[in-house]
Amino acid sequence: MIIKLRKTKTLAGLLLSSLLMSCATTQPEIVLPEASASFGPEQSMLTPASMQVDDNYDIWDRIRDGFALKDYDHPGVAADIRWYARHQTYLDRVSERAENYLFFIMEEVEKRNMPSEMALLPVVESAFHPFAYSHGRAAGIWQFIPYTGKSYGMKQNWWYDGRRDIHASTIGALNYLSHLHKRLNNDWLLALAAYNSGEGNVRKALRKSRKKGGGSDFWSIRRYLPKETRGYVPKLLAISAIVKAPEAHGVSLLSIPDRPMLTKVDIGSQIDLALVAELAELSIEEVYNINPGFNRWSTAPTGPHYLMLPIDNAAVFQANLVDVPDKARVRWKRYKVRQGDNLQYIAQKHHTTVKQLKKVNHIRGNNIRAGKHLIIPMASKSYREYKLTADARKRQKQHIPRSGEKLFHYVQSGDTLWDLARKHKISVHKLAKWNSMAPRDPLVEGQKIVIWSKVGKSATIDPKNFRIPVKGANTRRIRYAVRNGDSLARISEKFNVSVRQLLGWNKRIKSQKYLQPGQRLTLYVSVTSQSS
Repeated sequence: MIIKLRKTKTLAGLLLSSLLMSCATTQPEIVLPEASASFGPEQSMLTPASMQVDDNYDIWDRIRDGFALKDYDHPGVAADIRWYARHQTYLDRVSERAENYLFFIMEEVEKRNMPSEMALLPVVESAFHPFAYSHGRAAGIWQFIPYTGKSYGMKQNWWYDGRRDIHASTIGALNYLSHLHKRLNNDWLLALAAYNSGEGNVRKALRKSRKKGGGSDFWSIRRYLPKETRGYVPKLLAISAIVKAPEAHGVSLLSIPDRPMLTKVDIGSQIDLALVAELAELSIEEVYNINPGFNRWSTAPTGPHYLMLPIDNAAVFQANLVDVPDKARVRWKRYKVRQGDNLQYIAQKHHTTVKQLKKVNHIRGNNIRAGKHLIIPMASKSYREYKLTADARKRQKQHIPRSGEKLFHYVQSGDTLWDLARKHKISVHKLAKWNSMAPRDPLVEGQKIVIWSKVGKSATIDPKNFRIPVKGANTRRIRYAVRNGDSLARISEKFNVSVRQLLGWNKRIKSQKYLQPGQRLTLYVSVTSQSS
């Protein structure tokens, strides 16, 4: 195999040059996790040690062979079967999304001796969309809410959301289903109902059914379950019926080979995802689509330290990664602390976290001094090139044209989605969806919200008149006396605000040619964790 290294050297060299330039000056020692000495794919993950592939036997055949549920012909399933049968393009789209994941999911289903219908549950949950996010705050192809995700081993932080990690979420989902199956009379339909609505709701429905002299199977308790759950189990049975006999329903399924598409590669430490793309000879978008758990421009500093990669590209990646020193896996910037800076502001400005800044700069408390230097991890490319980060996906959704007048609102203290929706005569569910949120998600002061208003601009706020506070910062109003030599640019730099904000807070100076010594200006500045 010939491995292309020419374009790879360019980005890796940039990162290394940035690191050496930073190291040439006096600075705290950088301590990073050591990279793993070996990068072999884990065969237990996606690649069996020995496997014979029959080209005429695809993943759908394998799934059919493991079907074990009944009731495909129940009258409650018929309407959903008809819906799937009328939507060939939907089936094609779902199959294309599932192609990379189904082999691994089937491996895990078979390990647990589960009915293979369980491998089709992401069709119902998310249509196999890796970035799916519901109004109930559920994320990923298996649609875990935050609490249940954490309970089943899925880390969730600013850098990473394990609910969208195909490997972590699949293992968690199947373990959760197995647990529910044991808890609910070894009945898979009851386990599925509990996966959707919670074990408590299923047990409540069972009690009501028994009290009325009814049975303890899904169809007997269905009327006592939440409305969504009543349709949830029939949808899985319906898509299973379609997969079992597509021709009988007038549809076809895109053939997906019964072999691994991806492999899990141990990387040992944080790495820029743009660098991953170059080393693996993939686009940045491809890297995100097969590693949807990563929220930012790099993998998480504290792990997990693995990547999913196409098998052929994984070999190229491993060979190229050998030439990249561990500390050049991300770019490092030497930053001089300015008057008015605090760790939260610096972290937000550079797309990182306070925790990471404190770790690499050996800062125990929260105090930083103006004039000192910090070492900051930086993306190697423009942030606009990382088109599938959490922030980028949100921006894309906010820019989708809707009906109404498009406004931007900067969240103020006391704002809620419900209040904003009522003010603009729209539904709270729509407002949340436009901003990649769930209705119950909290708002953060200074957060930018897009609103497609039915009442016009009068109900929103002019952003130039509003100081966007940093989360966790203490923002205070001060009066500043202009000194000899001051300019708007110098004052804005001194207090880490923009000239536009200064003009917004002090409208009278727009008509003045020069600032006058002694003139009073109003500023809103963050004073948390500062020391001069």
